[in-house]
Amino acid sequence: MTVNILDIPRVYTGIAEWMACMLYAISFRPRLPMKWYIPASGGALLLQCLFLVVTDDCPLYLWIPCMIAAAGMMLGLLLLLCDLDFLSGAYTCVRAFVLAEFTASLEWQLHCYLWPENDALWWQRYGLLLLIYGSVFLIMTLLERRSEPRKTELTVTGHELLVVLFIGICVFAVSNLSFYLKHSPFSGQYASEIHNIRTFVDLGGVSILFAYHLQRKQTAARKEVAAMQRMLESQYAQYRMSRDSIEMINRKYHDLKHQIAALRAETDADTRNRWLDEIEQDISTYEAQNKTGNSVLDTLLTGKSLYCQKHSINLTVVADGKPLGLMDMMDICTLFGNALDNAIECELKLPDKSKRMIHLTLTTQKQFLLLQVENYCPDAPDFRDGLPLSTKQDADNHGFGVKSIQHTARKYGGTATVQMENDWFVLKVLIPIPRTQ
Repeated sequence: MTVNILDIPRVYTGIAEWMACMLYAISFRPRLPMKWYIPASGGALLLQCLFLVVTDDCPLYLWIPCMIAAAGMMLGLLLLLCDLDFLSGAYTCVRAFVLAEFTASLEWQLHCYLWPENDALWWQRYGLLLLIYGSVFLIMTLLERRSEPRKTELTVTGHELLVVLFIGICVFAVSNLSFYLKHSPFSGQYASEIHNIRTFVDLGGVSILFAYHLQRKQTAARKEVAAMQRMLESQYAQYRMSRDSIEMINRKYHDLKHQIAALRAETDADTRNRWLDEIEQDISTYEAQNKTGNSVLDTLLTGKSLYCQKHSINLTVVADGKPLGLMDMMDICTLFGNALDNAIECELKLPDKSKRMIHLTLTTQKQFLLLQVENYCPDAPDFRDGLPLSTKQDADNHGFGVKSIQHTARKYGGTATVQMENDWFVLKVLIPIPRTQ
């Protein structure tokens, strides 16, 4: 008796498609609470397998529409379970679909090689299924986790989706060409040829899609590093400009002291003396402000203070900068410059100038350096992965300020967090101070 060993059991395909979706779903932040996540996943498995089994005997011309519908169900599952937009969900769906095709094809090819008459016992059949599916998805899970160890946000452009969709369509078309067009120059004529074409083309598709995914991640990472580097250089340039300006002002004020002394010697008018006393007191007050014990921080704070005064922002500073000796000068510029720039940008949006307030505190607590920057923010921003989302139109080239602060804090073994507290946006940076400091 001749048995058709080319067609993969549809329930096997349904299981592979569901497992591929779940493999990628666990990499993203869930949309549903856990009490609904598991039932929704289980229901999707039953629905996927039921659909493929019911459409098993459909005419050949309906086979491709059925496959498109199955892929659509996979996309629906990903969008249901994960906090993804449509483009990111479709991108992930293509990767999952090709992976499922490869897994089901590999398992069935080995099955047909071991039991060409399809006479395997039940424990042999399901044992091989468990072994192959488990091995393939375990390897892919390890590869995905190694390339992306934490749950992160996936942002896909329309161009990237088109590239992945084109690859997926080509892989599916070539791997299944022998089933749809049995007498073409590129179709296999024997079972072994058809199995090899399907499995190896699907394997190539999985590899190409994984390589493309890594490449786009590396490109995004380089873009982010370049943006953070530009931001660091900008903060350092601002520091140098502030330093030069303040040095010039200090020289002028120093010269003014001598002028006041000369004027005092030339006249004895009481009113002129009182006026001169006031000027001298103002100069002394200016020279005494922002004396934190760290010259870099003094310069940066003075520059930001002058900017805030010009734009009616009430900036209060209580800072002990002596422990900042453990940090590099450019890191100080990056940390404090980004923190204050973000706060100033938020305050400038407030039409009521009396509510433009920023408080900066720098203290030491139990061998830790604590920086806290608070600014009044009645309109709370949206957060994702613990970070505020950029409100600028070109979001891809903005929103690196807090990331840069976190990167600087981690460089010294510390942490940086942001949160809303009663209409106040609060940034807290905690950095351990070495015992030898």
